[in-house]
Amino acid sequence: MDGRDPLAWLRLDEMLRCEPYAPAWLAEPELAIDLCHRDGRIREAALQQAVGCSELLPLVVVRCADWVEQVRERARELLRASLDVGTGVALAPLILLFGRRGRGAFAIELVGGVLRPASREQLAPLFVHPDRAVRRFVHRLAVEEGLLSPGELARAAARDTDAVVQNLCAEAALAAVAKTGGYDEVLEPLLGARNPRARATGVTALRAAGPTERAEGFLADRSGVVRACARYVVRQGGGDPLALYRARCLAAEPAPGAVIGLAECGGLGDAEVLWGFVGHPAAALRARAVAGLRLLDVVDVRRMLPLLDDPAPGVVREATLALLPSAGLVPDGWLMERLAGGWPKGWPRHVRVGAFRLLDARGGIVRLRAAVTVLDDPDEKVRAWGARVVQRWHLEEGMTPGDPEVGELLGRARNLFSEYVLSRRLWEAGLPG
Repeated sequence: MDGRDPLAWLRLDEMLRCEPYAPAWLAEPELAIDLCHRDGRIREAALQQAVGCSELLPLVVVRCADWVEQVRERARELLRASLDVGTGVALAPLILLFGRRGRGAFAIELVGGVLRPASREQLAPLFVHPDRAVRRFVHRLAVEEGLLSPGELARAAARDTDAVVQNLCAEAALAAVAKTGGYDEVLEPLLGARNPRARATGVTALRAAGPTERAEGFLADRSGVVRACARYVVRQGGGDPLALYRARCLAAEPAPGAVIGLAECGGLGDAEVLWGFVGHPAAALRARAVAGLRLLDVVDVRRMLPLLDDPAPGVVREATLALLPSAGLVPDGWLMERLAGGWPKGWPRHVRVGAFRLLDARGGIVRLRAAVTVLDDPDEKVRAWGARVVQRWHLEEGMTPGDPEVGELLGRARNLFSEYVLSRRLWEAGLPG
């Protein structure tokens, strides 16, 4: 166990109740054992001795949710008297982890009150803490107390990997500059952010900031939400996103985002432009074109079928999604051929997965036949997927009971069932068990 890990203290509490042996890194091992003792009277007495022992404050935090009221109240008194800004910053990760349990709200309210008057420098370790719950807590506190400037909030939104922190800081940054009009310090961090939420917030802010023409550069963004915000800002500025998309798709090297963007705001008349990209050398353009055709609902099974053999997994994935509603029109024999063998002797994994998804969508005997076939697939995850399908398979409405192929397929998958379940499945299928 590592004493710097908040979870270690919760585990220590559970461990010491069963085995009274404290780790060597504890400052007062005997006192720690008593603080976690099964007997509530011993725990309460240990709390009296824990006054002034800052190394064991984490166990005092744990005792604040003790199931014995006297122990719980004494621990809360001790924590209230011991907690200052420094210890609050150190214990905040444990308190927030511990607060997810029952009776943990007291400690969260207490640390929030202690840290509210803290400075930005004192809270700095919590802004970059690996636990997202800690970052959410401290950023929410910083926004309420106005500890961070709009530029710092924008940089936090661009840097953080948690969606809650991103939204909280981005919205707070824009709210702060809405009255003053000083958008320059927040736009650059937001527009350059890697996460799409921050970029989308920055693009939307372009409408109030003034240079709506800059939103045209985000019409082909890799994120759909950013493209939608860019289209909104361009329209508000009097531009025509559809005309811009059409012009970009006719360029020598269009961006993949422009291809899917054309489908997002175009019509059936733009379908042929998208079909022209399904044979493009760039896999990203092919994948976006297929996704766009699916959005426009102009999927042609005959023209889409060769894309299931594409060397790029992304293209096959999009083609599979496009063909799923029409899975019954795809020849099952053609798909079954693609389930045989592994790369390099047979078809690559992404082709086999696409074929199996379409066969699984067919249902009935076709689904069972495909699932039993992939039980021998070279990939472990595909085999497990096939096993789950076989185990859940039942005779469907419209199928004729007594089909001998069902018995043969279930027999090949005999190892997936107990004898009783297999007999039951055969009986349900109208076959002798």
